[in-house]
Amino acid sequence: MTDLTHRNRRAASIAGLIAAGALALGFASVPLYRAFCQATGLYGTTSRATAADLPKQASAETVVVRFDANMSPDLPWSFRPEKPLQQVHIGERNMAFFVAKNLSNRPITGRATFNVQPDQAGSWFKKIQCFCFTEQTLKPGEEVRMPVIFFVEPGMRKDPDAKDIQQITLSYTFYPVDSPAKGG
Repeated sequence: MTDLTHRNRRAASIAGLIAAGALALGFASVPLYRAFCQATGLYGTTSRATAADLPKQASAETVVVRFDANMSPDLPWSFRPEKPLQQVHIGERNMAFFVAKNLSNRPITGRATFNVQPDQAGSWFKKIQCFCFTEQTLKPGEEVRMPVIFFVEPGMRKDPDAKDIQQITLSYTFYPVDSPAKGG
């Protein structure tokens, strides 16, 4: 094998590795971006918490949480919050319910995406339990109440960018899922 052929093969191998790495990074970028947003609250992304993460004592201060429900036009459901507004104590465990109904004559699976506005509140808004963590399958005509259990961290009042927030909007949008996830 000539020196030129060897260099060409080496260059082709390196180019192939770079292309494979770029492809792998492309597939990994969505979960990595989601994890980054949840860790930092970027773009109003909330993060998961457990009951053990609840502050020991709730604050006397309150904030109004507004609940917003939207659907993709491709999803034949109705979807709404039971109560569109809730005044909550900062640091206190709260529960809100959303109601979804399948308006079609076939079972349909949907998945909710979510965000919090203003963006600065995202890192302080914690969800313990949420229907948005899993896919939801509704039978024809079925109506369900879906809970979200959450709290607002007291540190929000010490954050210069979030301390003056008086209202937080928790917004959901449901989309149809082409095929339900196995085991969920």
